[in-house]
Amino acid sequence: MKTVLLIGLGRFGKHVAKELNALGCQVMAVDANEERINETLPYVLRAQIGNSTNEDFLKGLGVRNFDLCVVAISDNFQSSLETTSLLKELGAKFIVSRAANDAQEKFLLLAGANEVVYPERQMAKWTAIRYGLDNILDYIELDDNHAMVEVNIPKAWIGKTVGELDVRRKFNLNIMGVKQNDVLNVEITPDTRLSEGSTLLVLGEYRLLHKCFRF
Repeated sequence: MKTVLLIGLGRFGKHVAKELNALGCQVMAVDANEERINETLPYVLRAQIGNSTNEDFLKGLGVRNFDLCVVAISDNFQSSLETTSLLKELGAKFIVSRAANDAQEKFLLLAGANEVVYPERQMAKWTAIRYGLDNILDYIELDDNHAMVEVNIPKAWIGKTVGELDVRRKFNLNIMGVKQNDVLNVEITPDTRLSEGSTLLVLGEYRLLHKCFRF
């Protein structure tokens, strides 16, 4: 169970708090706005009103004691940058900061963030791929070159087994699961037969996925 210091409770921060709570994490939430604090109280263990750019305030939170620090400030990049820098100086174990554009991402990394999340860009790419391509039902980018996609089974593959298709040898892709009627089967063997109406969960290089499924 991770302990998390979450700074910034705007729309993004509030959703992060909810999801962390659902995962069983112990969350300490910080924001300068009392109303935002009150709205997030059901999802956090503790909450405090304060200015995260104030070094004494951050020191008082015991930054080093948290497994993870998330800077989710969305309405003031200067505050986000200063907060990230202070967390680094105070010995935070791992810092994840939110960026709104490429320039912010670079500055936050220079300031000491271990990772930067870029919700608008990441969601824009997912939306374009999910809804701009007819046969892609879901898309998870793993890095610049690899992804996992959920795809409709090509008509030519229906009725054949995974072994007969030999996707790994032909395309260097891995079939990770088969979903039918919203039930996911991850126990894939060469004898697993693909039926109409099912979808595949496939892992591999983006260019090879593109080549195989013609998207």
